[in-house]
Amino acid sequence: MFIAALLIIAKKWKQPKCPSADELINKMQDIRTKEYYSAFKKQEILPHATTWMKLENIMLSEINQSQKDKQSYARSIN
Repeated sequence: MFIAALLIIAKKWKQPKCPSADELINKMQDIRTKEYYSAFKKQEILPHATTWMKLENIMLSEINQSQKDKQSYARSIN
């Protein structure tokens, strides 16, 4: 009887809900999308976007340089 009473109370009690990982990810994506489009409407470039692009360019140039080094080394062997 005591267990039945606990089950009834547990059903009526509203348990606090913690957001799941998927909900948090969707919320962050929504925020980033809003930031992007608000900046796009104002025709501004976000500082972190320019930083990301600079890092991308640096990495690409480093990759290209390492490929050039490998090619020149291969030519010197032949």
